Amino acid sequence: MLVVDDEESVRDAYRRILNPPESGANRQAIDGLRARLFRDAADAAAPVRPAPGDPGAGRFDTEFCAGAQQAVDAVRTALSQGRPFAVIFLDMRMPPGRDGVWAAAQIRDLDPDAEIVICTAFSDIEPAEIARRVPPEDKVFYLEKPLHPNEIKLIATALGQKWSAERRIAKLAYFDSLTGLANRGRFREILSVAIEVAQESAEQLAVLYLDLDNFKRVNDSLGHSAGDELLQITAQRLRGICRSGDVVAPLAAPIECSRTDLARLGGDEFAILLRNIHGPEDACAVSERVIQVLQQPLRLSSNEILMTPNIGIAVFPGTGTDAETLCRHADLAMYVAKRQGPGRIALYEPGMNARAVTRLRLEGHLRAALGRGELKLVYQPQVNLATGGVTGLEALLRWSNPALGEVPPVEFIPVAEETGLILPIGAWVLESACRQAKAWHDAGLFAGRIGVNVSSLQLVEKDFVALVTRTLQETGLAPDLLELEITESNVVRDEERAMRIFAEIRQLGVSLAIDDFGTGYSSYARLRQLSINRLKIDRSFVAKITASAADRALVAGIIQMSKTLGLEVIAEGIENLPQLLQLQEERCDHAQGFLLSRPLDVAAAEAFLVTAGARGVDSATARLRQIVE
Repeated sequence: MLVVDDEESVRDAYRRILNPPESGANRQAIDGLRARLFRDAADAAAPVRPAPGDPGAGRFDTEFCAGAQQAVDAVRTALSQGRPFAVIFLDMRMPPGRDGVWAAAQIRDLDPDAEIVICTAFSDIEPAEIARRVPPEDKVFYLEKPLHPNEIKLIATALGQKWSAERRIAKLAYFDSLTGLANRGRFREILSVAIEVAQESAEQLAVLYLDLDNFKRVNDSLGHSAGDELLQITAQRLRGICRSGDVVAPLAAPIECSRTDLARLGGDEFAILLRNIHGPEDACAVSERVIQVLQQPLRLSSNEILMTPNIGIAVFPGTGTDAETLCRHADLAMYVAKRQGPGRIALYEPGMNARAVTRLRLEGHLRAALGRGELKLVYQPQVNLATGGVTGLEALLRWSNPALGEVPPVEFIPVAEETGLILPIGAWVLESACRQAKAWHDAGLFAGRIGVNVSSLQLVEKDFVALVTRTLQETGLAPDLLELEITESNVVRDEERAMRIFAEIRQLGVSLAIDDFGTGYSSYARLRQLSINRLKIDRSFVAKITASAADRALVAGIIQMSKTLGLEVIAEGIENLPQLLQLQEERCDHAQGFLLSRPLDVAAAEAFLVTAGARGVDSATARLRQIVE
């Protein structure tokens, strides 16, 4: 509560009424102060009766000031600290300077929810005129002096209860019930006010949008209650970073962030408003601190989880001058960060709009690609370096669209994963590859395994193992002729679930390979626990095997470690003969790359298999020479 009056004695009278002293205080002094404000001695001396709903406590958290401008400043400060005034008593006349009606109008612009009571000794002032200048009418009250003590107490209590009830209703409308943070609508309102303040004071502010990469995986694998707990822990950690008055990052100039500047926008998306920053570098420093805190491991349902947030940043006024534009740009930047990998930060840049339009166009075409028959598989051979024989074919997805032309996998696969389209597309790839492999086996063209890549979204699907089982039954392909390739990073994100899924797949008789090995968080202990058959050494190591002693030693170490664990090794990305010879020298098991063959369509793959399996070629060297040539 705020009381504004230019007379100290009157403010003291309010103080005694709203915050009465303990019993035994000097009643005569109280009566003298009351006489300045109230009707007569009898009223001034009358005991203050408890107001309805206020059983005797009779104490209010009250602040006092002497002038109109001081009142406006007090309201602005209280709002910035997240402790708005419920009821404000304003004296009409506070000479010299501005009056109570001016202060009321300014306060209303700052805080639409405050209950304002204007007190005046002049009966000729029309209440309707005051309400017109300080809307809405139901939040402005007019009291004519002299007043009775109980009148002050009753109206303070009644308006305080009204304000609290409206706040409870607003909380349901403007705050997220799960985390207690502001929701999307409330955040937009807070941001709009912050932009107006920043414009007046020529300050900069930033909007941070963040999401959690592994939220869907937690929901799918551990259940929605665990997902809710993850969101609550995220909100709690954000509050810890952004406590009112605390520094949120080790910057040269401290940045403060109120709890009211945090929001849950929906799902696993959160927003942070940073006020009075010096530039984008401050927002980046805060973002790094947020990622550092959120990435700390946590336990959910007896499982250790590692959150991997991504953050997009939009800065006012450089990348937007209104709330809608800033939020849209921060959202775009967040998705750019997400496509770069977990734990990334991206500042909005003007070119992102064009890229976003391109992405939407790409997504629209991709949604229809499967039904239109625009997707196809090509097959890249895998060769045994000891025998020279073709031991496997990796099925690779390609997309040709009439409007877009040939779309590289590096462009459309991330879109498919982000939108969930990878699930129906992945099921089609699995079924098509198995059916084609079965046809080649039945024709006697091929006796090896068919390799199919599996995305992280497929891996966490509850019915993924059932999908593999059903596909093998429907196509008639023997389980030991199918190999599922899973990237190392997908294993790291949820090791316990990966181990369970891998064990179930191996029970079917299907082989498993870790793709792109060496680029993630490689662990000897993890490899011992996982039920896998092969490691695929990433092409980035193979590319330098003849030029870099360090990479050559690393590849040799991976091969030796794999043999110790009883695993086969296949090297990817072989493009020249020296690389192939070096891998043979290191006793690598299998090889794959452009030197041996580019990915081939069905007809070209069949021709390759016929040539590779031609009779009369006995030695491994001759077979390899025939394939390379």
